[in-house]
Amino acid sequence: MLGLEDLEIGVMFWASPDPVETLRAVKAFGVRAGQLGFPGELPLDGAAEAWDKALTAEQFTAVTAVCSYAGEDYADIPTVLRTVGLVPKNTRAERVARTKEVSNTARQLAIDSVACHIGFIPDKPENPLYGEVLEVTRDICDHCAKNGQRFTLETGQEPAKVLLRFIADAARPNLKINFDPANMVLYGTGDPIEALDVLREHVISVHCKDGDWPPVDKPAALGQERPLGAGSVDIPRFIAKLKEIGYRGVLNIEREEPDPNKRAADIRRAVKLLKSLTGR
Repeated sequence: MLGLEDLEIGVMFWASPDPVETLRAVKAFGVRAGQLGFPGELPLDGAAEAWDKALTAEQFTAVTAVCSYAGEDYADIPTVLRTVGLVPKNTRAERVARTKEVSNTARQLAIDSVACHIGFIPDKPENPLYGEVLEVTRDICDHCAKNGQRFTLETGQEPAKVLLRFIADAARPNLKINFDPANMVLYGTGDPIEALDVLREHVISVHCKDGDWPPVDKPAALGQERPLGAGSVDIPRFIAKLKEIGYRGVLNIEREEPDPNKRAADIRRAVKLLKSLTGR
C-alpha cells in the first residue's frame, strides 16, 4: 500500500479480465489510487490473485471495492426501482451472495471498504420492504466486519435524512457512506452540499461527479450526468465542504460517459480541476 496524501486524487474504474492493462490506463491520468469496481458479469474466480499481482506490480492503491449487479438498469426512476441494488426481491439472494463474494475478494486485496448502490430505501420504516432491506444490510455488514471491512452505501436514491435514519436503525458500526454529490442532483433528492453536512460523520469515501437536475416536466426521468465542473453540483463548494467536515480520503473521479475518448478527456480535465481546488 502506498502512503496516500490527504485529498489524493483518484479515479473510479471497472475491472476487466486484464488487470495490468486496466491499471495502466487508469495510471495514465496521473493518479495512483482509486476505487476498483467489479461488474456483475465479471467472474471472480482467480480475480483476487490476478488483481493482487497487478496492484503490487503497478504500485497502485485500491481504496474501495465497488459491487454492481447483473441486470441493473439506470434508464429512469421506475427502472431503477425495479432493477437496482438489493431492494428487488427476485434478485436479492443472488446479489447478497455476490456482495459477499466481492467482500472476500477485496479482503485478499487488503481493501477495507465494499460499496454498492443498495437501491431505493423506502422512506417509511413501517413499509415491510424497509425491514427486509434493513436485515439484508445487517447481514452484509456482519460479513464485511469479519473481513475487517466497512460496508458503504452510495448516496443519491433517497434524501439524506432517510439514509441517516436507515443507518441508525441498522445499528452496525461498519455501515458507512460513499458520498456521490451528483447522484443527489440526478435523482432530485436534495442539495448535495446540505446532504453532505447531514451525513458527514458517516462519510468515508466520495465520488467527484457532476450532473444537472431532472427535467421538471418529466417526473420519472433522471438528470443528466455532466463533466466535472460543468453541472449543478458546484464542485468548488463541494471540495470546500469536504475540507470543512475534515474529510481526508481519496477524491475518486467518476465519469460515466459511454464514449471512451470523451470520457478520458473529461477525466483529464477533472484531474486538472481538482488539482486547482486542492493545491496539488
